Amino acid sequence: MSTKTNFAGLELRNPIIIGSCGLTAQAASNKAFEQAGAGAVVLKSLFEENIARQTEMMTDEYAHSEASDYLQGYMGEHILSEYLSLIRESKRLCTIPIIASLSCYTDSERMRFAAEIEKAGADALELNMMTIRTSKDYCDGELEQSHIDILRHVRQTVRIPVIVKLGANISNPVALADRLRANGADAVVLFNRLYPTDIDIDKMEYTMSHPFTTAAELSNSLRWAGLVSAAVPQLPVAVSGGVHAWQDVVKSILAGASAVEVSSVIYGCGKEWIAPAVAALEKWQQEHSFDAPAAYCGRMNARQECSAEHLLRTQFLKYMGAIK
Repeated sequence: MSTKTNFAGLELRNPIIIGSCGLTAQAASNKAFEQAGAGAVVLKSLFEENIARQTEMMTDEYAHSEASDYLQGYMGEHILSEYLSLIRESKRLCTIPIIASLSCYTDSERMRFAAEIEKAGADALELNMMTIRTSKDYCDGELEQSHIDILRHVRQTVRIPVIVKLGANISNPVALADRLRANGADAVVLFNRLYPTDIDIDKMEYTMSHPFTTAAELSNSLRWAGLVSAAVPQLPVAVSGGVHAWQDVVKSILAGASAVEVSSVIYGCGKEWIAPAVAALEKWQQEHSFDAPAAYCGRMNARQECSAEHLLRTQFLKYMGAIK
């Protein structure tokens, strides 16, 4: 009986990956996650946007453009250096896979950062793709093509596995996943989460809504994991968003995911959530005579006709009619 799984070419001792968040920004914390039973860790994302913001905070509107450029270069090198140190120290302390996470908006920095991340020893690189298109001149397919272009350039730069974390605003994740596979993606994660926007009606200011996911958010990821894994079986899938119980791990694997990324439940329950979840997963496998997650991965994806009927359903009125 084993809980081992393979994701993006990485062998994991179990399917539970600690997703990119503030909790994975310290090497000692990542070692604690390993000791608690995690299968892998995704480091807190390296954001190019963060470099630009910190530069703006250090300069005022009257600063000379050359000073701003110098500060941005200095801040960029400083933040990159700290991130590379996080990778090296996490690798020194941990034996489980350490996955770096990168979010950039300029191609040159993305490729440079990716190359340095590989040199620092990261086991894989997750491209944190999260953007929306709002222009009236937007042409169909531009958003998806930007994902392909980014992946191609990074794939030319590094040899380590490259994972693409998609936003939930993609119109057809199946088609995009297939194109990503054809252009060198080693896995996809479904899905990234948009910044949770809210409005304070007394101050009339935008604020951040509840930052953590809820169990209800699992539904969308399950649907697309079931569809993507059936249509593009060569591309490993991980579910992210809404995994709050060990049963959610089982559901994700049945739908076709090889792994899950969790963070909100770790914020809420601590790293102590991991070991009981792994133990419950193993017990469920024993009760159902599965020797490993691979034995039931995708057992309920869209390749099964009865499952496809549920996954492709867009209306739920007939179900609501029974609710009084």
